[in-house]
Amino acid sequence: MVQRLTYRRRHSYRTVSNKFKAVKTPGGKLAVQYLSKTASVPKCGDCGCKLAGIPAVRPKAMRTLKQRQRTVSRAYGGSRCAKCVRTRIVRAFLVEEQKIVKHVMRQASAKAAAKPAAKTTKSKAK
Repeated sequence: MVQRLTYRRRHSYRTVSNKFKAVKTPGGKLAVQYLSKTASVPKCGDCGCKLAGIPAVRPKAMRTLKQRQRTVSRAYGGSRCAKCVRTRIVRAFLVEEQKIVKHVMRQASAKAAAKPAAKTTKSKAK
């Protein structure tokens, strides 16, 4: 014979936040245990892959965690994955190198343009 679950729920509607399960107590009675929502895994903001080293917990539980459990000790730790951080660093380095090359090229062209002009003024003076 199946024992019927008689209980009083907090709310009458069957919503996502109002899930529960029946649990038999040591006294033999059936009681209701409310289930919390399942948390989504934190994802990288750039590529959307799962972030390693960060637990999948609800926001309230995340606030109660220690700082070392909430993040990864790296630049953009807890926000971007290691692969995306590496590509950002490489991209920033290449952009800086490109700026330096442009600056050197500008200086070289300015020197080249200035030399013939100086020669023409000397020839006119003679």
